[in-house]
Amino acid sequence: MDKLKVLVIDDESRMRKLVRDFLVKKNFEVLEAENGEEAIDIFFQEKEIALLILDVMMPKMDGWQVCREVRKYSKVPIIMLTAKGDERDELLGFELGVDEYISKPFSPKILVARVEAILRRANKLNMDEVIEVGGICLDKAAHKVTIDGEDVELSFKEFELLTYFIENQGLALSREKILNHVWNYDYFGDARTIDTHVKKLRSKMGEKGEYIKTIWGMGYKFEV
Repeated sequence: MDKLKVLVIDDESRMRKLVRDFLVKKNFEVLEAENGEEAIDIFFQEKEIALLILDVMMPKMDGWQVCREVRKYSKVPIIMLTAKGDERDELLGFELGVDEYISKPFSPKILVARVEAILRRANKLNMDEVIEVGGICLDKAAHKVTIDGEDVELSFKEFELLTYFIENQGLALSREKILNHVWNYDYFGDARTIDTHVKKLRSKMGEKGEYIKTIWGMGYKFEV
């Protein structure tokens, strides 16, 4: 498969290098721009850019202007980086069609996990049908899970839940987010449903159940 292209736009070269290094490790092709004008030129010259990582505060043309310009022609996913934790900025970003919003300073690993999650949602990233992690082998096509080579019997929802956790490794997932993705917005129950399913899933996974960490007051995180 061809490498997916990500355009990183930030006036700080150190920040661009940090993000680039982490993305290259994950097999992305990275293009860089140091201001908004350069970003627009690259965006319209290059074909098939899969995602933009865009800083808000930049000389010549700020992130909002870049976003407006790109959105006239393209629905390409955009992640906004900002030093401000300002709610108004965030609302403006979503009005302009920003997909994710990350405040500086941030963890590059989390940024890359967000990039992968967005590209999966956009069906740009082909998830392997078989995923192996920490002794767990999950076969999506066959709807089958083995742990250390032993078959594990999971219900349909438990399987979906485990798949969602594994595909979003390292990310803190709120109960609301889990409901929306695993129960697909059509479920109006409460968060206890998730807690019950997680409890059953953990017990079926034996000691590997420890990979599903509880984040008190929020939700869960899958970490090997």
